[in-house]
This record gives sequence, structure tokens and C-alpha cells, in this order.
Amino acid sequence: MSRPYIVVHMMTTLDGRIDCPVVAQISGHEYYEALDKIGKTSKVSGKVTAVLENTALRAEITEHTGIPVGEESVNIAQEADEYSIVADTLGSLRWKKNEEDGHPLLCIVSQQATLDYLEELREQGISWIATGKNRIDLARAAELLKEHFGIGKLSIVGGGHICGGFLAAGIVDEVSVMIAPGIDGRKGQTAVFDGIVKPDDTPYRLKLKSVEQWPGTEVIWLRYSVEK
Repeated sequence: MSRPYIVVHMMTTLDGRIDCPVVAQISGHEYYEALDKIGKTSKVSGKVTAVLENTALRAEITEHTGIPVGEESVNIAQEADEYSIVADTLGSLRWKKNEEDGHPLLCIVSQQATLDYLEELREQGISWIATGKNRIDLARAAELLKEHFGIGKLSIVGGGHICGGFLAAGIVDEVSVMIAPGIDGRKGQTAVFDGIVKPDDTPYRLKLKSVEQWPGTEVIWLRYSVEK
């Protein structure tokens, strides 16, 4: 089964850190302008990034009670050319509206999310995909995004663990990194790709597609294809 073309698109400091308040001090709108150049694309973020940046979010809960959905499930609440997608393994995010930046919300959860939570999304007109027994099956989710929502291109816009998850699943086609002119240097800050568990120290190999200095700035834009 086919899946979307998947791009990781991130803005970092020179040392590869992606803390937004730090990066914002040393860059402008280059990140979003480059994202527009990538073309029509649905955007996916992890729960941590959604909590920090998604204006549609109402609240986050830490307790999960109820009957898990227990099986793969898809709900198409709205049809669109582009979606704002959030990966939320247990279904802990509550929403105050069903769109973000003019695009319908689409939540990807695992089969541990509760039936009550999915019903809440249904009532709000929010689409969902539930797949993966204990955690989200990202490879399967990508297939379902293409099959049911017609998504041809997917851009991962943060954070490090969701980028790492897609890379570890072997479904990243391109890495687009904008390097801002500054260094973070603080211990323990998240990198572009983080949280990957591997049996050895073999790196993921990339092939350079393009490199350019963003006009009028000190920002460098690097684009790589991921070698399979």
C-alpha cells in the first residue's frame, strides 16, 4: 500500500537543538517561507509541540480511564487538501476547535486511546486514526493517511521524538533542516532527531539534494534525501 512522501522540516541552532524560544531569537520567518516552498503538504507534530504551539488546544489530561478502542479505527470528519495532524498516543489532548491555521485537525492515536475519547473527537468534528496496539504504528498510520485522506505529502514539524519515530520506522524520504546562526549549548536540550532506540551505532545515511543561504540572512537551508 502506498503512503505520502514524508519530509522532516526543522529549524535548529548550529548544534542541532530545536528549543523554539531560543531558535526564535536568531531567526525570522525563514522556516515558514521554506515550508511554503516545499509545496502543498499536511503537517504533523507530536504532543509536546502541540501543547506548546497549537492554538486549537483546550487542555491536556494525565489520567486515562475508560475502555481502550482495541482495534484499528479511522474517522473522516472533514475532507480537505491539507490537514493539521497531531500524534497523541493515549488520547490526552482536549480541543476547543476542530481546525488549526485554517486546516482541519486530524488526531493519530494508538489503540490504547479510549472509546470515550474517540467519541469526543467525533462530536467535535475532528478526524482520527487509531493504529498500533501499545504505541502508534507510524508506518501504518502513514498508509492510512494516504488511503483515507488522500494525503500525498506530509511534513513533520516537531518535535525531536516524533521526527525520530518516523525515521526509525523507515518512512522518512527527505530531511529539510534550516540552521540558524546561533548555538544553544545547554545540556539535555532536544535535538532534531531524538529518542531512537537502536541496537548499534550505525548512522542513518543521507544524500545532499541542495544547500542555500536564505536571502538577506545568515540562515542556511539544507535538504537531504534519506538513503533506504
